Amino acid sequence: MQEVKLVVNYDDYEEGIRMETLLQDLAAKPEAATLESLIIGDWGQAYENSPQEFKDTLIQLAPSFPALKQLFIGDMESEECEISWIVQTNLAPILHAFPNLTSFVIQGSSGLELEPLKHNKLEELVIICGGLPKKVLHSIAAAELPELRKLELYLGVEDYGFNGSLEDVLPLIEKGRFPKLEYLGLKNSEIQDEIAKAVADAPILDQIQVLDLSDGTLSDEGAEALIASDKIKQLKYLDLSYHFMTDEVMERFNQLGISVDVSDQQESDEDDWRFPMVTE
Repeated sequence: MQEVKLVVNYDDYEEGIRMETLLQDLAAKPEAATLESLIIGDWGQAYENSPQEFKDTLIQLAPSFPALKQLFIGDMESEECEISWIVQTNLAPILHAFPNLTSFVIQGSSGLELEPLKHNKLEELVIICGGLPKKVLHSIAAAELPELRKLELYLGVEDYGFNGSLEDVLPLIEKGRFPKLEYLGLKNSEIQDEIAKAVADAPILDQIQVLDLSDGTLSDEGAEALIASDKIKQLKYLDLSYHFMTDEVMERFNQLGISVDVSDQQESDEDDWRFPMVTE
């Protein structure tokens, strides 16, 4: 698979180089016609500049990338831009411009919108952030994604953009909303226990093969609901890595008869505060 990553670093940006130019240069190359994976990293001062300008350019250049299947917008290390600082925009029009896209990964949620979210071939949607706005959750719940097989959402914390509640997450665990869904990741959440208790006997477990509740604040409270669920035992894989469970409860997961990851055990701080893995 041919893959290209485009980055405008600090020095490039100071010299006047912009992501729009890099995209235009790429589109002019012969390999653009066979490019299957495009990764867009730092577009230059992403902590204050949204992707709007290069988004419009990418949409205009879409015919130059007829083979594009995978797109990642916002692939940056913390040294380039903290994840919670990355400014996004409404990225749904990009999906509409690339009807053959099967994977769409987004990092950063400040200003992010996905409206309207419709695509006939998208199989994977991943949003990595320190806090996912409820407006985006609502857009996903209302989405028309008939081929979606993997949905992975970093829900995060209130301080970095998560302004919702369990009620905003519940529509995503309804069976049949995404009829081909096999992997559901509702992870990196400060309400991980609430989510675990809600999903433990949710109809969606009759459909999916993998449930990912990792990277959040899961404790024995949420874990007990998972252990008590017969539906959980239908899964092929349960990811609970990075958690706040006790040793005793961790051991009980080994008796479920399914593959479970309970690695990366955390400890609450002295005030019993628990934090997800990805925040700022």
